[in-house]
Amino acid sequence: MKQELKIPQATTKRLPLYYRFIQNFAQEGMERISSKELSEAMKIDSATIRRDFSYFGALGKKGYGYDVQHLLQFFSQTLDQHETTKVALIGVGNLGSALLKYNFQKNHNTHIVVAFDSKAPKDGKMISNIPVFHPDLLEEKYAEYGAELAILTVSPRSAQKMADRLAAMNAKGILNFTPERLTVPDRMQLLTIDLSVELQALIYLIRNQEE
Repeated sequence: MKQELKIPQATTKRLPLYYRFIQNFAQEGMERISSKELSEAMKIDSATIRRDFSYFGALGKKGYGYDVQHLLQFFSQTLDQHETTKVALIGVGNLGSALLKYNFQKNHNTHIVVAFDSKAPKDGKMISNIPVFHPDLLEEKYAEYGAELAILTVSPRSAQKMADRLAAMNAKGILNFTPERLTVPDRMQLLTIDLSVELQALIYLIRNQEE
């Protein structure tokens, strides 16, 4: 995704969602939508949607709403939907195995092409039709399969070491599923998804709602 403007991270995370829902509207044959209709479908308030869209200029017209095909084309180009992104998965435990099996089936432009696990033999093995190699071969196979970014589902004690190796290889980014707060160079993009923190936040919201 190409960004010339400084877009807030919260907005950036919503862009793929906008694209997915706009695809749904297009498939239903809708020619235009309002921020209210998009709000009701996505469960995001319309003011947030208008603010997000405003970062990219005039995407709609007052009194008309948004042209669905125009939005579809805009978000397709913004998210580089016509370019395939190759991903490496590091750590094939329970979560890693599930990600291999799923392999972003709804995102036709994103694919896990290679994986690494400490239990894999040196000559590799196949899991869910994806080659899995020992981490000793990380630098060699990462380059061989043309990966651009990595998903980390390793143990916390191994996370920073793997991040350092990826940084040395000039990887573009890391999606970190470990609870470790990783340090990477400024040129790399890092996104951390801590499932335990997300679950605790959900529990807090539920309990406070009940009160």
